[in-house]
Amino acid sequence: MIIDIFSLFPDMFNGPFSDSLMARAQSKGLVKINIHDLRQFGEGERRTIDDRPYGGGVGMIMKVEPIERAINSVKSDDTHVILLTPQGKRFDQKMAMNLKEKKHLVFICGRYEGFDQRIHDHLVDEEISIGDYVMMGGELPAMVVVETTVRLLPGVITKAEATEKESFSDDSNELEHPQYTRPEDYKGHLVPKVLLSGDHKKIEAWKKSEAQAKTKRNRPDLISPDFDTQSEEE
Repeated sequence: MIIDIFSLFPDMFNGPFSDSLMARAQSKGLVKINIHDLRQFGEGERRTIDDRPYGGGVGMIMKVEPIERAINSVKSDDTHVILLTPQGKRFDQKMAMNLKEKKHLVFICGRYEGFDQRIHDHLVDEEISIGDYVMMGGELPAMVVVETTVRLLPGVITKAEATEKESFSDDSNELEHPQYTRPEDYKGHLVPKVLLSGDHKKIEAWKKSEAQAKTKRNRPDLISPDFDTQSEEE
């Protein structure tokens, strides 16, 4: 996969993409991430990329021409252009699963009061928001979307089950079940006995029950109104 990110603050991406699995994925050739200074595509000596809105209003609007030049500088037949904006569709794991199938992703990070509407209408394939709130720009949302997508690429995480059985990874809309490790007894708080039993059938049933109970408790919005379950006590 090739990823091109256009931002007015390209240095913001140095840390998140140069450590841990993101750095390893790039070093292994699983993904190539290019960060571009959007102002290089601005107009005139001052590299202008924004202007006042027609009809009045507070703040400045990002101009269509610099965005078009930026996209065209990397665009190919396989390019999928994404605009990071609070007006976009809310990002989730299913969207990440779809994005990981793309060969070339282009992210446009906004700033100021938003984009000229013609950018929305004619230059991008998808608009994404990471939540119902407004940030200072699209850089952090781009990092979230890129990391969520890249970690799903084959070879980035060596054990496939690590991404297949986690929260939001299937159509069940369930959170992942509770997990434990050593010590077995931490200040009187014990690991559930079923996990120590060696009975795989009972363990799987416990995991399913606990996942349902956890979802009902923490994220009731993910389940249907008629959902009803009780956690098995062990």
